[in-house]
Amino acid sequence: MKHIRIISPSGAIDPAFIDGATERLRAWGFEVTEGRHARDRWGRFAGTDEDRLADLIEALHDPSVDAILCSRGGYGLQRIIDRVPKITKPIIGFSDITALHQLSAISNQPSVHGIMCKHIATLPEESEPIQALKRLLKGEAIEYRWESHPLNTPGKACAPIVGGNLSVLYGLQGTRFGLQNSDFRIQFPILLIEDIGERHYHIDRMMRNLRMSGVLAHLSGLIVGQFSDCEDDPLMQQTVYETIKEVVADYDYPILFNAPFGHVEHNLPLWFERHASIDCGTESVLRLNGLQI
Repeated sequence: MKHIRIISPSGAIDPAFIDGATERLRAWGFEVTEGRHARDRWGRFAGTDEDRLADLIEALHDPSVDAILCSRGGYGLQRIIDRVPKITKPIIGFSDITALHQLSAISNQPSVHGIMCKHIATLPEESEPIQALKRLLKGEAIEYRWESHPLNTPGKACAPIVGGNLSVLYGLQGTRFGLQNSDFRIQFPILLIEDIGERHYHIDRMMRNLRMSGVLAHLSGLIVGQFSDCEDDPLMQQTVYETIKEVVADYDYPILFNAPFGHVEHNLPLWFERHASIDCGTESVLRLNGLQI
C-alpha cells in the first residue's frame, strides 16, 4: 500500500476538504496521513512559515511516505522555498505549488501537476480529472485529446514537461529556482503555463520576461492552459491568447492552446520532469508514460 502525506505548505484550507480527499484516496487503496499543521490557520497561511516548512521537511525525510499531496495552493511557498531541501519524492499540486515543481525539477524528481484536496473531495468519481488522477497515481499511461485551437502551431515533440502557474514562474525568475538558471538541467523541455486573475498586460509582461531571459527560445514545445478570470483588455487590441502567441511567434516548436490544465474543475493531472509527447495537428494530443509513486 502506497503512503500519501497531506500537507499545507501555502494557504489555509477548509479541513472538510482534507477529510474528503483522505476518504477518497483511502477508498482507492492508499494509506493517507497528514502533517501536524495541515489544518492550521495563521492569517491567509496554513500555519506559520516555520510550521509549514517543518511539515514539508518531515514528509520528505519520512521513509514511509511515498508521495506528498499539497492540500491547496494560494500563497506561501515563496516565503519558505529557499529553505526547502532536495525533493526526493513526488509532489502533487498546482498553482502556488509550482515553486515545489521547480525545485523538483532541479532535484531531478518527477512531480504531479494536478488537482488538490478540494477537487479530490468534491468532484464526481466518474469525472475525468478524478479518474485520470487515480490512473496516474496507480502508474498507468495516459493520453489526453482536446479540440485543436486556431492559434496552435502544428508539430510534434517529446520531452519532459515543466512549468505551471505563470505568475509563480515569473516570481522565481532571477533566482536559483527560475527556468533560466543553470541548475535547471532539463534541456529543451515542454513548458506548461496557466494562470488566474491576472491583468492582460501583466501576462504580456511575464511572457516577455521569459522571452528576454532566453527561456522561450530553449523549448521543445509550449502548452498554454487555462487563463481563468484573465479578461481580455481591449486596449491591448488582441486577446490574452493572441498576446501569448505574438510573444512566441518566432519559434517553430509545437504550441497547444486551450489545454485542460489550470484553475478550472476540468484540470487534468500531468507528470512533470518525465518524458511526454505532444502532437499538434487536427486535434491536440498529449501522451504520458506511466510512473508509479
